[in-house]
Amino acid sequence: MTNNRKEMGRKIVLSKAVRDDFEQLQRKLSIEFKDVSLLYNAFTHSSYVNEHRRKKYTDNERLEFLGDAVLELGVSKFLYMTEPLMSEGELTKLRAAIVCEPALVSFANELEFGRYVLLGKGEEQTGGRTRPALLADVFEAFIGALYTDQGMEVVTAFLEKVVFPKVTGGAFSHVMDYKSRLQEIIQQTNTGQLHYEVIEEKGPAHAKEFMTVVRLDEKLLGTGKGRSKKEAEQEAARHAIVALKSGQVEE
Repeated sequence: MTNNRKEMGRKIVLSKAVRDDFEQLQRKLSIEFKDVSLLYNAFTHSSYVNEHRRKKYTDNERLEFLGDAVLELGVSKFLYMTEPLMSEGELTKLRAAIVCEPALVSFANELEFGRYVLLGKGEEQTGGRTRPALLADVFEAFIGALYTDQGMEVVTAFLEKVVFPKVTGGAFSHVMDYKSRLQEIIQQTNTGQLHYEVIEEKGPAHAKEFMTVVRLDEKLLGTGKGRSKKEAEQEAARHAIVALKSGQVEE
């Protein structure tokens, strides 16, 4: 493996307050970097490097490149293991939604990554700390740094805390047609009819929440919530598929 110090360039010299912030971040994540310079580098934006050229710092773009590939591998393996009924096309579509910029930004914001980014003064003044592309890049760079420092097993453990629960919790249901998948599963083994029913509707007109059930004839297969009837039906179908795969419902 390439020597980290050579790869990273000169190690970043940070103030005690900033070092303390990164210590706090590691405690919050329950991760302790063996080479903390990798962590610093993951949060170093090119604008910071440009303002400290004499110190020959390195920005996070190379770690971002690596993290992008590592993240895609981790998500691919997770989907392959947990979604045996999905086709290659469906897996690709779902993976793309999980690793796209808006999703990465939501992960970064949940972890408050923006507050730790090392920015140049100009980038700071123009709101760079909350810029979506910057936050997505930092998340990928962090994955790259963690992989370089501790390997894929630790990266997977991190994803199991931050990313995978969102997938199993239905955060990406909108990109998949679970109703069609459920229909295909049922048609293979049953002759009954699927039907969806809204059993509860609450909230003001601008923020409605629907609860929907899906049944095979009279047998309850799944329940789902959503901000629209369509979203609730998709979530109910997703839960039904999970229940059928786990044997909680007889097909």
